[in-house]
Parts: sequence; C-alpha cells; structure tokens
Amino acid sequence: MARVEELLAAQVAARPAALALTDSTGTQWTYTDLDTASTELAYVLRGAGVAANDRVLMLSENCAYAVAVLFACWKLDAVAIPVNARQTESELNRILDHATPAAVLMTTAVSKDATAHAERLGAAEVKGTFGGLHMAARTTDPDADLHDVAVLLYTTGTTGDPKGVMLTHDNMCFGAEASSNLRRMTPDDVIYGVLPLTHVFGLVSVVTGACFAGVTVQQEARFSAKALYDAVMNGVTILPAVPQMHALVMQYVREQGLTKLNSPSLRYVSSGGAPLDPAWKRKAESFYGLPLQNGFGMTETCSGASATDNPLGSSDISVGPKTPGTEIRIDDQAPGGNGAGEGEVLVKGPHVMKGYYRNPTETAKALDAEGWLRTGDLGKIDEHGHLHILGRSKELIIHGGFNVYPPEVEAALNDHPQVIQSAVVGRMKDGDEQVLAFAQIAEGDTVDPDELRRFVAERLAGYKRPSQIVLATSLPAAPTGKLLKHKLLDTFADQLG
Repeated sequence: MARVEELLAAQVAARPAALALTDSTGTQWTYTDLDTASTELAYVLRGAGVAANDRVLMLSENCAYAVAVLFACWKLDAVAIPVNARQTESELNRILDHATPAAVLMTTAVSKDATAHAERLGAAEVKGTFGGLHMAARTTDPDADLHDVAVLLYTTGTTGDPKGVMLTHDNMCFGAEASSNLRRMTPDDVIYGVLPLTHVFGLVSVVTGACFAGVTVQQEARFSAKALYDAVMNGVTILPAVPQMHALVMQYVREQGLTKLNSPSLRYVSSGGAPLDPAWKRKAESFYGLPLQNGFGMTETCSGASATDNPLGSSDISVGPKTPGTEIRIDDQAPGGNGAGEGEVLVKGPHVMKGYYRNPTETAKALDAEGWLRTGDLGKIDEHGHLHILGRSKELIIHGGFNVYPPEVEAALNDHPQVIQSAVVGRMKDGDEQVLAFAQIAEGDTVDPDELRRFVAERLAGYKRPSQIVLATSLPAAPTGKLLKHKLLDTFADQLG
C-alpha cells in the first residue's frame, strides 16, 4: 500500500461487515462504518477550508471518533496531528504556534479535557455519523513540504521546544505491516487499544497495524485495571501495554483473591516503553501464562526497530533482533560509547521519519546523508544479534507509556519565583519510570513541595508532573556550574520515597 487510507479501503472491499472498532461510548463500527464516518467528516473538513498539505490538529483520547478524524485527514491528503487532550493550555499553544493547523478537532464525547479546550478555543459542535466532536477552524497556508506526510507527532527537544516528527504514508504502511506480522494478527483477533493513539505505539503498532490485518480494536479512553481485566477475560486476544499497566492489573487480580489471569482468549502480551527487569518479567509471565515480548522503537522510527519473539520462560531481556527491513548498528565512538561495542544505537530503514517539521537544524543532527537515524540511546548487540538498551543519552523519561522530557518539567519548575534552578531525572520503580524533580531554593525560603506541585500542575499534563519534589539549597554541580544529574539519586537517597 502507498497510503494509509488504502489499508481501510482494502478492508472495506474484502470484509465490509467485519467489526473494526469498539469503544467506551458503546460505539461499534464495522470497516464500512469507519469508511463512511471518515468520508463524511472529510466533507466537513473540506467545507471548513481544509486542503491538501494543510494540518489538522486533533485533541483526543482514544475512541472510534478519533480514528475517523485520522482517516478523514488522509482522504483529503491533509496531515493529522494527534495530541493528547490532557495537554495544558500552554503546552497546546506551543504546538499550535509551530504547526499552524487549518482546523482543530476535539473528541469531546469521551474527554472532559477535550471539552475544556473546545470551550477555550470557541469550537462548535459538528454532527454526523462520525460521532461527538467539536471543531475550531483557523487560518493557515498549505505547505508543499508535507505532500507525502501522514502525521506530525510532537515531541519535545532538549531545549523544551516542541518538535514535529514527520511520518510519511510509506513509514506508516511499513510500520503497520511490521506490527501485524510481528504479532501474527488475523481477522479473528481483538487487540486492546488503551495505549494512546496520540503516541506512535498506539497509533501505528495498534490502530494502523490492526487496519492492515483486519483486526478489531477495542478502544479505551483511559486506563483502568478493571477495564483491562474485563477485556482480556471477554475476548481480547492481543494485549500491548506498558509495565505500569501490567503491574496494576496484576495487583487488581490479586485483590480478587486470584494469583493468575487465566484468560480464555489472550494469546499475545507485549510490554513497551521501558527495559524489562528479569525478576519482574518472570513474575508477569507466570501471571499471564504467556511469554512477555519486548521491543525497541521511538517516534522517529514510526514502529519498532527490534522486537523479541521468545518462548515462555526465556531468560532473554533484550529488545530483540532487528525487525525485517531494518538495519541497526552501534556507534561506539559516539558520546557515551566505550569504543568496544557499546555506544549510540543507529537505525536505518523504511520506517525512519522524514525529519522534524520546520526544523532543518535538528533534522540534520538526527539524520545523516545515508539515512541513519541517531537515536540518542546507548546499546550493544549480543552474540545472538539481539539489541540491549543500556541507557538514554537524551534523558527521556517514559512514565506510564508517555514520553516525559526533563527540560519541559524543569522549565515549569523554574518559572516559580523561589526556584533558582532544577533538575529532573527518571527512576525505575515497580516496572515504571518515576519523574523525580530536584529544586534549588535560597537559604531560608519557605516554599514547600506541595506548593511547587500545585504550581507545576497548572503548567504540565498529569503524566509529566513529578511524583516527588526534593528541595535543597544546593545541587551537585561541576566546577563549570553544570548540574551533575547522575549524582542526584545518590546525593539525596535518604530523602527519596
């Protein structure tokens, strides 16, 4: 397939009455229903002035309506920008200013946060078979540089400024096929869609991969252990999740007096977004009675660059061999490398992004002339050809499956008048990465952590907020004044919960 909407067209032609999507509103759409809803919404967008190469920003939480928005954009040759509705006003404004979308759509039927944004933006309700949405039209210009781009997924760079990752239709079709093949998806499968489709995992590996194979996606707007448990006990066959979700459903089942899941339908379980601890992996596999698969990927690679396909009980805690069509090599001369096989992970293949939107400087840093992507992650390849991730040179924190960029959290803390400077790091605990913040204040100041939590809550989405804020009159630093983040956990070990 050359374009993502052709995946949907193929399913409509082959299996028009097959169930494509269900969600927490009770919506149940066949592939024909999804096609009809997205076509109708495309007419609405065209009537609002959306043209080819325009950007359409979607503020959403998972639901069938959000998927209709995506396909409507692609049918118009417009570029979809999925953004989590839980973004704060200031976070959203940075993306709006950078992307200059022609329209903003909000999934108000499933998200109180989307509704709040709709009220603030003066959005009007749009009605049709595509469900509960609000839309605000804006002024923009088409951008020919986006002629082959399907989505812009915004991350935050080292400066705290947003970066729009340009993923093409070719990227997404390759990623959809790779995800489908990896999980051996068939039309009999039901995949649980709680990973947000505003992130690459939920968008490509779940929704687009399912469309490639004709799979049903059971969409959930927000995670709850009970909802996940009910789903896997009632027909879900494929469960992609992050460690925190696995840990919470295991706790929920224990509270019911059970030790194992014993799902009658579940056949494939994967964990992404964080390294696997061997003991935790064994515990999870015992609970599910299935192997726990892992992989490595990032927004800039559209889909997984490597993935495991291990039997139950395997001791392998790597992120697997490279996926078909992908090339991986290690630059052990890069910063953080040891010159002996450990260094920065470089990736090349049909799934690597086109670049960062309106940011040629950052694009040139990430992509070389031969198409190799510098991931910023440190790793090594073992004797079996399996990739092991050793650390993140970019200091990215993945909390609950969401990307958290320390400079953005630090910027929010530093806005407080009594904070001199701050440093944010991640710490793995109970299968998930915590966001820990260390704030330097002046001797004698009376600010307390609770006040700072309230302060940053107005500036950051919930998943970005620190789980703990440590106050100190000094932070470990080099003679140059540069903060030594790698010393923070040891320096303040006695204050960490």
